[in-house]
Amino acid sequence: MDRLDAMRAFISVVSEGSFTRAAERLEMSPQLVSKYVAQLENHLGVRLLNRTTRKLHLTEAGRRYHPRAQQLLVDLDDVEQQLGDLQTQARGLLRISAPVSFATRHLAPLLGDFQRDHPGVDIDLQLNDRKVDIVEEGFDIALRIGHLKSSSLIAKRVAPVRLVLCASPAYLARHGTPRRLEDLEPHRYLRYSYMEQEAGESIFRWLPGRGQHPSGDLVSSDLVSNNGDVLVEAAVAGAGLVLQPTFISGAAIKAGKLQVILPEYEPKPMSLYVVYAHRQLLASKVRCFVDFMEGYFGDPPFWDKFD
Repeated sequence: MDRLDAMRAFISVVSEGSFTRAAERLEMSPQLVSKYVAQLENHLGVRLLNRTTRKLHLTEAGRRYHPRAQQLLVDLDDVEQQLGDLQTQARGLLRISAPVSFATRHLAPLLGDFQRDHPGVDIDLQLNDRKVDIVEEGFDIALRIGHLKSSSLIAKRVAPVRLVLCASPAYLARHGTPRRLEDLEPHRYLRYSYMEQEAGESIFRWLPGRGQHPSGDLVSSDLVSNNGDVLVEAAVAGAGLVLQPTFISGAAIKAGKLQVILPEYEPKPMSLYVVYAHRQLLASKVRCFVDFMEGYFGDPPFWDKFD
C-alpha cells in the first residue's frame, strides 16, 4: 500500500463527501479510492468512515486522524515546493497591518524588493498604531513594536527597537540639559499616547505628563499625540523633550537636529515583530514574507548607526 496515496484518497473523500466525487478529483476509479481507504483503515487498525447508502460520516478516530493527515500532506507538498521552482512563485493578496511611522519611513523599500522577488504577490498595506485583531479583521500579517505578551499568535523578532530621550540643541540651550533624572521635572515633555509603561521604568516615571511626579507635584504635558513623527518634528522645532524610537528620531540625531539626553538611562530596547495567526495551513505568501524580513534591516538596524 502506498500510504501517501491512501491518505490523499481518504482526505479527498472527506472533503468531497463521496467516493465518486473524490475519484473524479483524483482522476481514478471509485473502486480504487475505496480500496485505498480500506487499506488505510486496515493499516491503522481502526475504522475512519461510517458508510451509508446516502452519506459518509467520520468516526471519532477519523475526526482525530483527518486534520493531522491533512497537515502531513501539506507539509510534504510545501517541502517539495521549496526545493523546486515554485518556491519563488508565492501568489495571492497579502494583507499587512503596520505601525504608521515605521511603515512610512522604512517599509516601502522592503515591499518593493519583496515584490520584485515575488511578482505574484499583491500587497494591501493598512497603517494603524492600534493592535489589530489579525484574524477578525482579515490580515495575514501584522508588524508590531513592543514587548509582546504570550498569545495564540506566532511572532518572529525582526529587529531591536531603541528608545532615546532627546531634544533640539536650541531647546537645551534655552532650558538647560538634564544631567540627572531629577532634572527632568521642569522640562516640557512631548508624550506619545500609545507608549507602553514597561518601555523603561527607570526614566519613564520621571517624565512629565504622566499624572503625579515622584516629587509629589502634579504635572501635565504640553503636547500629546498618537503619532511619533509629529512629536519628533515638534522636538526638532524646539518644543520640548521627546522619548521616541530611533527608527523615527535617528536621522535627526545623526544630522545634529536632536541631541540624546541621559543615555545611561536609556530604556530597555523593545523589538519589531512580524506576527501571524497560528494556522495549520500557512500560505506560501506569508511564509515568504516572514523569511524575507529576517535580517533585512541589518544588525544593528541602519537607523541606529548615528552614535
